[in-house]
Amino acid sequence: MLRAGCRVAVRVGPRGQEPGAGGRRWRRCCSSGPDSLKQTPLHAFHRQQGGRMVNFAGWSMPVQYALSHLESHLHTRQHCSLFDVSHMLQTKVFGRDRVKFMESLVVGDIAELKPDQGTLSLFTNEEGGILDDLIVTNTSKQHLYVVSNAGCREKDWALMQGRAEELRATGGDVHLEVSENVLLALQGPSAVQVLQTGVSDDLAKLPFMSSAVMGVFGVPGCRVTRCGYTGEDGVEISVPVGRAVELVELLLRDPQVQLAGLAARDSLRLEAGLCLYGNDIDETTTPVEAALVWTLGKRRREAMDFPGAQVIVPQIKGKVKRKRVGLISTGPPIRPHMPILSPEGRPIGEVTSGCPSPCLKKNVAMGYVAGEQSRVGTVLAVEVRKKSCPALVTRMPFVPTRYYTLK
Repeated sequence: MLRAGCRVAVRVGPRGQEPGAGGRRWRRCCSSGPDSLKQTPLHAFHRQQGGRMVNFAGWSMPVQYALSHLESHLHTRQHCSLFDVSHMLQTKVFGRDRVKFMESLVVGDIAELKPDQGTLSLFTNEEGGILDDLIVTNTSKQHLYVVSNAGCREKDWALMQGRAEELRATGGDVHLEVSENVLLALQGPSAVQVLQTGVSDDLAKLPFMSSAVMGVFGVPGCRVTRCGYTGEDGVEISVPVGRAVELVELLLRDPQVQLAGLAARDSLRLEAGLCLYGNDIDETTTPVEAALVWTLGKRRREAMDFPGAQVIVPQIKGKVKRKRVGLISTGPPIRPHMPILSPEGRPIGEVTSGCPSPCLKKNVAMGYVAGEQSRVGTVLAVEVRKKSCPALVTRMPFVPTRYYTLK
């Protein structure tokens, strides 16, 4: 699943450490000065825990803690880590026309969702470009719960507010409410085992992309959704702000749980083949070019009733000039914006995300290449410091995902 937000990927230095220049790069990702950065309700807690704070899409966020980037990444794959993702926009959509409203903006089939079932979807424009990626959950509480990206927060809110006003002007019944809850992501193979000790609900009955409201370690009214941005099993917990620090401290009592920051989150999502909005997808990219056709609901494709359908649907059976692919290489690390070359050395695309894989001990990357060069197994090259380095088009995810589904 895609969980990002107009982000700048972390650059990893030797032994998994982020070099000094990396800090400058994070600060450059937003124009606002350090004194004007937004803060999540856990900001003081992060600093108390030794979190290294950086400018991330206008938010002061921890890039890592005491563990190095490499150690934090591997700890998440082997045990579990706790991430603060409260900078993301959480929206509740109420009213009898809430499904009609959401389907007027996204490509997914929201009407088919069962109670407390969610789906990844995309906001698209009339040209077929991706405005943002988001998760929409059809709650059993008579509202939709929408989580979208921090870097697109103002744009997404304006888009939803504008459409809601249009519907209300024609007699529609829809209204929006921003949730101020803290959003935590507990990710890794032992995440659910840790969480189960603090909830009465049977988490074995909560499959991937499903959601429920429950008490968590004595904190009532938490929405627990089985999803994440690492490729691992895990949950996102929307918790009332007044008791968020308490819940974090209770979770950290388990020695399997470690705090993790943006550096590990970025390399984890790349190993899982998940897109980063602003890098791998944007308003110039269609879902077909981005290899995200699976987000288009079958009914929606047939009806062609979502923004950009006249551009997107014909691309499904036709050909696109470029396509997102995965790449694996050895040698020097692959970074965003590096040219992708044909075997003859001709530029055919560009890297959008790349880093050394802590799990594979190889370089992993994704980028866009000409359609005829996108077949898995195609040998290409990436230009690294003016040298051509062989790269193989590879199926994603690079590291197998471990999402929990019911048998």
